[in-house]
Amino acid sequence: MIEPVALKDFFITFFSSALIILAGAAYALLFAWSRINAHAGLKIAALASYAVLVMSVLELTRAAQFHGYWLFISFAMVVGYFFAPIGIWHLCVKTHEHHDGHEKIQEDDQ
Repeated sequence: MIEPVALKDFFITFFSSALIILAGAAYALLFAWSRINAHAGLKIAALASYAVLVMSVLELTRAAQFHGYWLFISFAMVVGYFFAPIGIWHLCVKTHEHHDGHEKIQEDDQ
């Protein structure tokens, strides 16, 4: 049976969970922004946001006393948060490419 979080760890669990969401959103936003503007500072900020996310997951895992398959779920969440913005970026680029037959004709005429 799952044991509830100790009262002394409740606020740590609450705030680390909220920080996971905020850091994940910041990572995704900064990653996309760094791809649009190609600015190294944005990429570093995105990676710093991801580092905050990882530290928050570690703290949540400690405070909530995750064991067994919950550790695997925490690990899967960290990996998923890293690769999801990258995959979504590639999906958006592929689905929003502008293919116009007129451009192809102009290229063939030259």
